[in-house]
Amino acid sequence: MTPTQRRPLSFPAVHPCKSISASTLLTSLITLSQNICTFQPNTFPTQKPYARETKRQIQILLIFFQDLQSHNSFIPQPIIPVFSELHFTLQKIHFLFQDCSIQGTGLLLLVKYQFVATQFYLLICSVSKSLDALPLNLIDVCDEVKEVIQLLTKQARHIQLELDHNDEYTAKSVNSILNQFELGIEPDVDSIKQVLDYLEIKTWFDCNREIKFLQDEELEKHQYQEKEIHLLSGLIGFLCYCRVIIFETLDFQFQLLSHNKTETRCTAEMLNYITPDDYRCPISLELMTDPVTVSTGQTYNRTSIQKWFKAGNMTCPKTGERLISTELFPNTALKTLIQQFCYDNKISVSTSKLHISKPASTVNPGSPAAAHAIQFTSWSLARRLVFGTEEQKNKAAYEIRLLAKSNVFNTACLVEIGTVPPLIDLVLTSTTQENAIAALLKLSKHTNGREVIMESRGLKPIVTVLRKGFSLEARRVAAGIIFYLTSVKEYRKLIGENSEAVSGLVELIKKGTIRGKKNAVLAIFGLLLLHKNHSKVLNSGVVPAIVKVLGSSDKGYVVNDCLAVLVALAENVDGARAVLECSGLSLVIGILQSANSRAEKEYCVSILVSLCVNVGGEVVSVLAKHASGIMPLLYANLTDGTPQAEKKARKLINVLQEFDEKRTLGMVLVHVGVVVAVAYNND
Repeated sequence: MTPTQRRPLSFPAVHPCKSISASTLLTSLITLSQNICTFQPNTFPTQKPYARETKRQIQILLIFFQDLQSHNSFIPQPIIPVFSELHFTLQKIHFLFQDCSIQGTGLLLLVKYQFVATQFYLLICSVSKSLDALPLNLIDVCDEVKEVIQLLTKQARHIQLELDHNDEYTAKSVNSILNQFELGIEPDVDSIKQVLDYLEIKTWFDCNREIKFLQDEELEKHQYQEKEIHLLSGLIGFLCYCRVIIFETLDFQFQLLSHNKTETRCTAEMLNYITPDDYRCPISLELMTDPVTVSTGQTYNRTSIQKWFKAGNMTCPKTGERLISTELFPNTALKTLIQQFCYDNKISVSTSKLHISKPASTVNPGSPAAAHAIQFTSWSLARRLVFGTEEQKNKAAYEIRLLAKSNVFNTACLVEIGTVPPLIDLVLTSTTQENAIAALLKLSKHTNGREVIMESRGLKPIVTVLRKGFSLEARRVAAGIIFYLTSVKEYRKLIGENSEAVSGLVELIKKGTIRGKKNAVLAIFGLLLLHKNHSKVLNSGVVPAIVKVLGSSDKGYVVNDCLAVLVALAENVDGARAVLECSGLSLVIGILQSANSRAEKEYCVSILVSLCVNVGGEVVSVLAKHASGIMPLLYANLTDGTPQAEKKARKLINVLQEFDEKRTLGMVLVHVGVVVAVAYNND
């Protein structure tokens, strides 16, 4: 069991089965002891003395086990229960060593130093008890080994529970800092640095690693008591404060992360801290099963980028840069991490679409200490956005992205402190645009954030980024902000009156990345919620752009959103005509017949009903030719669809049946007319 498959400081050891053979048990004991001996206690952030002593004991036991195996010594039956107990204890020691060695666990282990020390003590005692019960006289090993085991047993008996004074002192410093935060007092920087130095948290990257670990723990709130949740929240707030206040220097790894670059020669250590979102292909947004890197350094799933090339595209989907070649370089390091991620989270890599869980958003800061720590951090970021150097402003914007992503409280605090106006000032500068616009996207998800953006006249610069952003990624993010702004009725009118906003969204649908297209389509849909915007959107040429996306090979991720826009536009005559003139009818029929999702089918039926109502016979006659393929789908909607979908399907069935009846009646009348004419001529 790997450390990521269990909670830290939990030891799910299993007793060997009673029927296990002596040789198998001995081999397993040797393997387990060897694994424990590979750990380096001097690198542990805490509990070094206990860890060193425990490792020393295991090394002696390993010599004993290996001597038994090398001499093919007979192991009597009374020995097996003792060895089984030792095996059970060694499993727990191995788990404990794993927890102490995981990078990012330092602060949590420090504040739990008493519990961890107690675990070491109890496990050493357990080894001592097992050795006491070991009948050495029945075992055929050399006298020197027996003497060493006897000495080890005596030493283990006399070990006392002693707390490491350095751990104790530093843990008290952490508690003092948390208490100061809880009282609304900003702690002394020197005392904070002493804690970080003790834990060897020396860079922004080290600090962020600790935060990520604690945030993962916070996801498991149901396993903790309220007191533990308060502690975790306080520690996260403390480290977020440190990341902003203490670590002002941008180390190499941070620069790569902040600019979303992926080097083919990345170290495995750096890749370990890529977030689950980075495991998704930027084209399909699905988990990458075969990641490959193109000449710009961006990584995609092999099948997705190959489809991109086959469609005649010679640009990087994410950056928009011209590719110097279509050569693909396997990213084996990332592939290994994705496979481990899937294994750890019980995800099947064969699943076509994978939804990776994200931290639960909450309006609750978790504890008063966390709340005040985030407030102090937000004030510092706001000051740096205004008075800092270009580099400090860029880092502040990136920090806001990270903080706002964590929970709703952080977002609300950042908005309230006043970070939105200075961020707006940074979105048109090339060096700060990417992080500033991304930070605004995070803040725009909050109701107050949207209000402040509009009150600070942020719409115009955001639209400028949408149209002329320095990268397609920045333009995509700007479209996302506009989408959130359209959730407010009053803002739909203001955005709709901005012709550049609408045209910019349509241009992004035409030329953006697949994620950019989605954001733009969603923003268009938000504008259409205000009926007055329909004509402006229609005149912008959005229908041909959407129809073209629906006809492309990489439409999968945006089909539902595109169809939703066509549903809204086709509800009036001009919109329905526009869909028909762009060959949208045959396209919608094709999607209906090949659709796998219920939503796609329901959207298609709604569009076809609107076309029949607003255009008439021209559409119905075309549908009648495809009746044999459409009718079964419509009847399926009557039983499997939503009430609204059932209503639409029934209406379309009636239209087609009525058309068929009229056509049949017409043919009969024509036939009767011919018969009458012939009879008349014969007379």
